[in-house]
Amino acid sequence: MLPLTPGQPRPQNRKKMAEELKQVADLITANIINCTKEVLTSDEAARYLGISKSYLYKLTMRQLIPHYKPMGKMCYFNRQELEAWLQTNRIATDEEIEQQAQAYCLKKGGRK
Repeated sequence: MLPLTPGQPRPQNRKKMAEELKQVADLITANIINCTKEVLTSDEAARYLGISKSYLYKLTMRQLIPHYKPMGKMCYFNRQELEAWLQTNRIATDEEIEQQAQAYCLKKGGRK
């Protein structure tokens, strides 16, 4: 057995640390792939959107989300289309609504 120097982890801790580092590296790699990959599988799309796979399935069945079925069974998603879909149905802020109301009133000039 090798002598331990102060601050050096024990062998069993080294193994655990190595496993944890590998998990972190795998997560980073998966995130990089998800951010650069153009076509996503159902699993990847659900993870990318932060929703469950079953909810993603409901959205595809109701044709509420853009998707592709090149062979009739497996669903694939275009990452850019998913981003555009996420940004639909924007809700205006109170300030924007107030500005629209003022612009409408000025345009109408108080006419009935």
